Amino acid sequence: MDSRPPSHLSRRKFMQGAAMIGAAPLVPKRVLAQNDATPPPNVEGSVPRKPLGKTGVQVSALGLGGYHLGSANTDQVANEIVAKALDHGIDFFDNAWEYHDGLSEERLGRALKGKRQQAFLMTKVCTHGRDKKVAMRMLEESLRRLQTDHLDLWQIHEVIYENDPDLIFAPGGAAEALLEAKQQGKVRFIGFTGHKDPEIHLKMLAHSFPFDTVQMPLNCFDATFRSFETQVLPEATRRGMAALGMKSLGGSGEMVRHGGITAEQGLRYAMSLPVATTISGMDSMEVLNQNLAVAVNFQPFTAAELKELREKCQKFAADGRYELFKMSVKYDGKVGREQHHFPNTEELPL
Repeated sequence: MDSRPPSHLSRRKFMQGAAMIGAAPLVPKRVLAQNDATPPPNVEGSVPRKPLGKTGVQVSALGLGGYHLGSANTDQVANEIVAKALDHGIDFFDNAWEYHDGLSEERLGRALKGKRQQAFLMTKVCTHGRDKKVAMRMLEESLRRLQTDHLDLWQIHEVIYENDPDLIFAPGGAAEALLEAKQQGKVRFIGFTGHKDPEIHLKMLAHSFPFDTVQMPLNCFDATFRSFETQVLPEATRRGMAALGMKSLGGSGEMVRHGGITAEQGLRYAMSLPVATTISGMDSMEVLNQNLAVAVNFQPFTAAELKELREKCQKFAADGRYELFKMSVKYDGKVGREQHHFPNTEELPL
């Protein structure tokens, strides 16, 4: 994994640029549409559905990200986001054991109380190289927080380090936990996620493990630099795996804030790719309404329109400056860094 700045930039200039982009908290509040101070109006209708690979299940084409549910101002706001999402046909709910130290799972569990049957519920196991016993313990904790007896999808979280595939598939590793949980009926489907380098995803897929899903960053900048769209997505499609897209605006809206694209363009691009769902962080009703305005009335870009948008973004995308999840530690989780014996991001010198 190469997280060095582009060679034509000095370290100081690179860090200054990253600081400007990341001056807000680690994952700041989501941005509304570019140059639009008025939130979009409420929309009527339901988000369309897509097949989840070859599982025989269908899910909403827009998924609700779990991290940002934990970033919502209050539990009540989180409840309202989930309720309105369900009302408009969003049934894919993302989460992870480590998000906000469990708060994201707890909030989702409370928000889905009495509505569990309406949801396709996914969370992620965060062993970060630890063994099957740790994974199974985390599964029980996630089930308790989410107030359910089973998950629809359990994924290995944040496969971003070069040695992660070896650790995951080692005897007694996390891969064995996925199979055991599936055999026990505690999870229906299994997969993995990551955001750093498509080569690491391909190493995971080289094991020919029976994954049902694979989650990856997909956006109109990605096609130009360390591209998951051109390297991993075709392989997942060939295998009949469900591809799950994320970071359609760069993780925290970097691509919109710096004028590369509008929020609508970014979400439409990601949803137009051959994916089962596009997971988007929504920490307010305003951002939910913005996304619903695109998803409920979704019109996919044509191949020519996708190409045009990729080409428009090329000059901004070529060095990864707005895909900081690939080029920096900004989106690398604290638990994963600890398990791989790296300093936490707040301890790094500028």
